[in-house]
Amino acid sequence: MDIVLETLDYYVLDYTYAKLLPKDVSTNYLSSILNNSTIVQNLLENDQYKLINDFTNQFTNQLTSGDKDVYGNIPQWFDTTIYTSSSILPRSSMIRQSISVFFILWVFGLLLYLGTATFSYIFIFDKKVFNHPRYLKNQVSLEIKQALGAIPIMAALTVPWFLLELKGYSKLYWDINDANGGMKSIWLQYPCFIMFTDFLLYLTHRWLHWPKVYKMLHKPHHKWLVTTPFASHAFHPIDGYFQSLPYHIYPFLFPLHKANYLLLFTFVSIWSVLIHDGEYVSNNPVINGAACHTVHHLYFNYNYGQFTTLWDRIGFSYRKPEFELFDKKTKHSKETWDSQISKMERIKEIVEGDEDDRIYISDVNTKKHK
Repeated sequence: MDIVLETLDYYVLDYTYAKLLPKDVSTNYLSSILNNSTIVQNLLENDQYKLINDFTNQFTNQLTSGDKDVYGNIPQWFDTTIYTSSSILPRSSMIRQSISVFFILWVFGLLLYLGTATFSYIFIFDKKVFNHPRYLKNQVSLEIKQALGAIPIMAALTVPWFLLELKGYSKLYWDINDANGGMKSIWLQYPCFIMFTDFLLYLTHRWLHWPKVYKMLHKPHHKWLVTTPFASHAFHPIDGYFQSLPYHIYPFLFPLHKANYLLLFTFVSIWSVLIHDGEYVSNNPVINGAACHTVHHLYFNYNYGQFTTLWDRIGFSYRKPEFELFDKKTKHSKETWDSQISKMERIKEIVEGDEDDRIYISDVNTKKHK
């Protein structure tokens, strides 16, 4: 995050903060308010001007104080600009870093979600899913609405993790010389990251399916019994935050190159879209792909893993996708869909009870033809 933050500080944020919260104007404005107030005038009459002046200076210093040793006013990648020291909030201010990180996470997460999901929707997603009896009325717009509401909240909850990274508490590093084993260890970070986070995500996902937790947090994501790419981030925000925790925990426990972290974080978001796109490329027994995740959305209590089937096999929650999903002739046949619905309804009744607030497109079409 320090690389991203410093880049944006240099090109965008120094100027933005200087214009929105200029140092001179903020200090003078605060002094003007204090010096023109009735309380101040009364104090002046009692020769207490020094008290007000000290308070003004102390307040200003608190706003502008920061850890100069961790991403302070001397950038590591870029020279300073004419705006670097022009704001009441310097780069090292935790207030400024919190605001900046929040907007970075929000905007980057939003663009990555919409960009990847839209690409998948146009070029990969099998649109015959629209005819599935359990596809919802206006489902794509509902998925996008849910995601757009969740992403900023998830971004806000994630800010403390990145602040800790900025302050140097994680094991993230940039210099290859800091890696034990050199380039070999850097390449090994990919499978290690995937396996570690896959394990924690499996545990988290199973916990989210505990009846009380499911009803409170995870049920909104299972509104989509058959999914589109836009369902990937359509969570309750607290649910989405809990499922993101393994990715933040890893660099605090294990060394991780900063470039790898950025790449892996991007990959995770893209993978989340791909496993919701309904395009079953491969019936791989190891990879938890779109077919496995389709089984999870249809039948609830199976295939909790994110990347592999390993932990589901160990935890006896693996359910092999039906072979019909990989045959273009049977994938969208009435017999296949009827079989899915029959199995799904029995499990859904156990998981969610008799109540179902979903409005299926098949029900709408039936009413139109009556």
